[in-house]
Amino acid sequence: MSRRSMLATAGATLAGGALLLRGAPARAQPAAPGPREGSAADTGRRYANPGMPGRDYQPVVVPNGAKLPWKVVDGVKVFHLVAEEVEHEFAPGLKAHCWGYNGRVHGPTIEAVEGDRVRFYVTNRLPAPTTVHWHGILLPNGMDGVGGLNQKAIAPGETFRYEFTLRQSGMGMYHSHHDEMTQMALGMVGLFVIHPRRPVGPRVDRDFAIMLHEWRVDAGTRRPDPNEMTDFNVLTLNAKAFPGTDPLVVRRGERVRIRFGNLSAMDHHPIHLHGYHFHITETDAGRIPESARWPETTVLVPVGSTRTIEFVADAPGDWALHCHMTHHVMNQMGHGFPNMVGVKPGGLDAKVRTLLPGYMTMGQTGMGDMGDMGMPVPDNSIPMVGGRGPHDYITMGGMFTVLKVRERLEGHEDPGWYENPPGTQAVAASTDELRRDGIDVKAPAAVEPDAPGGSRRG
Repeated sequence: MSRRSMLATAGATLAGGALLLRGAPARAQPAAPGPREGSAADTGRRYANPGMPGRDYQPVVVPNGAKLPWKVVDGVKVFHLVAEEVEHEFAPGLKAHCWGYNGRVHGPTIEAVEGDRVRFYVTNRLPAPTTVHWHGILLPNGMDGVGGLNQKAIAPGETFRYEFTLRQSGMGMYHSHHDEMTQMALGMVGLFVIHPRRPVGPRVDRDFAIMLHEWRVDAGTRRPDPNEMTDFNVLTLNAKAFPGTDPLVVRRGERVRIRFGNLSAMDHHPIHLHGYHFHITETDAGRIPESARWPETTVLVPVGSTRTIEFVADAPGDWALHCHMTHHVMNQMGHGFPNMVGVKPGGLDAKVRTLLPGYMTMGQTGMGDMGDMGMPVPDNSIPMVGGRGPHDYITMGGMFTVLKVRERLEGHEDPGWYENPPGTQAVAASTDELRRDGIDVKAPAAVEPDAPGGSRRG
């Protein structure tokens, strides 16, 4: 029997591309599958009541920063971002003409709640087109903000609207995605904190948000150089370099969360906290299960990523918090001069002063004294400058700040420097102490070598 006869006998026919059986009731075709759960196309559940501070979440603290205001219109949180030129002070003595949002560098932190419907109006007051990309945020493709790919660029003078439902929690970021090299290098970045609709885990008492960034600002100039690829000389926390960074102030016993975002041009940043072990609790893709965490003292924040740490502030004091890339805790350090460490100038200084009065050979013992000497520097620059501490000059700059843990606090104001209890601070050793412990400071420095096979001698 032919194939055609077999189909006829079975009473089947092809109609509209589907195989139907004669005499059988027609069945509706299956609907096209919806977006994969958890994908950017999945708009998530929208809650009728927008999340409110105090009721649904504890607002974050942005040291040296600000937050983007919003209002509720028909159940939607409405924000207004304005891209514009900004004169920004990185630290006392260093200002630059940057690009930012709402008069800020970096842009104000956006804060919302999972399930919120959000609407952003973006007005462009720059001399160039721009867009906004919502970095790490799950949303419809047409709202992703890549100029030319997802949308037309926002021309100078235009206002565009972005709107989507937040279907995740954690910390994302936002930044220009048009001529990124220029616009991000000039400061067009910001943080985007999304609180969970139903919080899990221990409640935190202090929640800080910090953006990591790097710049090239040559001494004496007044605009960051967006063409720099390797030698960044201004490294910042929330667009401030020490001594311009605000401290993180907490009360002893409080649970602390610190969120870091990194939109530097080229560098990852290992952020190290003194005095504490912490757990990394979130990445830019959300919360890490408790079983997958481990204790750390340094968190590596890669370019384009966010990391969140948590700990209990149980040790009072002034604890350093800084990037552990050593050149990232220096201000406007140059790389075009020779290595002077160990150089013995002899009578060179006196000879040179006959031509250049006041000349002094520097750098023979390192850079630690540069900031404390108060030497004249080029206008609008802070080369090698650190800050005065409670005991001595702090020979650090850039990505450096202080976690200040106190027994008693009022608000988030700087409580001043910590006074260490007697016997808990390093001080100069006395002659009696050295004699008591058999320490001869003039004797050759000694070490105890390992015995053969690696075991110590008994």
